[in-house]
Amino acid sequence: MNCGMDPKMLDAYVDESPSAEDVAALEEHMRGCADCASETLARLQRKRAIRAAAASLALAPEFQMRPEFRLQVEKSLGKRPAPRFAGAWLPWLATAVVTLLICAVSVGMLVRGRLRNQAVAEAIDLHVATLASPNPVDVVSTDRHTVKPWFAGRIPFAFNLPELQDSPYKLLGGKVAYLHNSPGAELLFELRKHQISVFIVQEQGGVFAAGSGVTQGSFRGFSEETWSEAGLRYIMISDTNPSDVHVLGDLLRGAGK
Repeated sequence: MNCGMDPKMLDAYVDESPSAEDVAALEEHMRGCADCASETLARLQRKRAIRAAAASLALAPEFQMRPEFRLQVEKSLGKRPAPRFAGAWLPWLATAVVTLLICAVSVGMLVRGRLRNQAVAEAIDLHVATLASPNPVDVVSTDRHTVKPWFAGRIPFAFNLPELQDSPYKLLGGKVAYLHNSPGAELLFELRKHQISVFIVQEQGGVFAAGSGVTQGSFRGFSEETWSEAGLRYIMISDTNPSDVHVLGDLLRGAGK
C-alpha cells in the first residue's frame, strides 16, 4: 500500500475479526485513502462472490449509504485544487473515487449490519428455546445475590444485577448461554406473564457498531434492545412492548454504574 497500511489489517477487516476500535479507524482511513478503499472493496467483492455461490444475498435499503454522506464526500473532493495537468478526465476520476469510497463503506456497513441481525436472530432463537424448555433456567432464584454468584467460574466475566423489590419486574433465574460462539449469561425476568431474556456476552468487534449506545428495534415480532457497557454486550429479547423492555434496560444500566 502506498499509504503504508499493513495488508493484514485489511484482511482482518474483510474477515470481520478486528476490534470495534480498529473497525472505526479502518473505515475512517478508507474515507481518505482511495488505494485502501479500492483494495478492500476488491477483497470484499471476492468474498461476497463466494458467499453468493451458497446463498443469494440482497442489499437491503437500510444498509445503503445516505445521500447526505455522498454529498459530504463530493463537497470535500471539490475543495481540492485541480492539478495543472488535469484535463477533461478529472470529473470522471472524481466521480469514480466517490463511487469507490461509497461502495467500500456501504459494503462494510452491510457486512456489519448482517452480523448484527444474525446475533439478534440467534438471541431470539435462544429466548424461544428457553421458554419452550421444561427447565428454562439452571439457577432458579429471585434473589440477585444467589443468581450472580452462580455464574462465577462458569463464564469469563462478572456483571451486576439491579434491585427489583420496588419494581414490577421479577428475576426468575439464569443459565449459561452461547451467543455468537461466545459464552455468556442468559437471565430470565418476568413482567405481567411476559418473559424477558437478557443476554450478556463479551463485546465482539465488527458485530455491532463501535461505540454504539442504546438501540431498540423490532425483529421477527419481538422487541429487542442492545447496548455496550464496560466491554460487555447486553441484548434483551421479549414479546412485550419496547417501553417495558427499555425500563428494565434502564434498571440494568443503573446497576452497572
